[in-house]
Amino acid sequence: MVRNVAVIILYEKNKKILLQHRAENAKRLPGYWGFFGGGVEAGETPEQAVRRETREELNYELENPKLVMTQKFTYKGDENTQYVFMEEYDKNKKLTLGEGQGMKWYDLAELGELKIIDHDAKVLKYIKGKY
Repeated sequence: MVRNVAVIILYEKNKKILLQHRAENAKRLPGYWGFFGGGVEAGETPEQAVRRETREELNYELENPKLVMTQKFTYKGDENTQYVFMEEYDKNKKLTLGEGQGMKWYDLAELGELKIIDHDAKVLKYIKGKY
């Protein structure tokens, strides 16, 4: 099965990024830390998907998400394309967790101990110094 995924990396001026701690009973990657986002639905562009997913998962409206990379990876036999967007967090807006067991701001140097899937770890290496 082919699956397209769109994710957002919200970042702060102090170089921290927001990660989601996925629920232990999540269908995909239970208990992992990762990005907010999800599947691109039929008839939707990756940008429309990342805006919708961010509303659903954080109750947050993106202003101008920038596509920073596209990544192909295989997960449980599915061929996936992940569209990675970044946007600076507007601290005047509130974040409300709508999915997962938690969220936290992390400095990229703090991620060594977290349970992160390989393809997301590659994204984190790629974005170092890009924001």
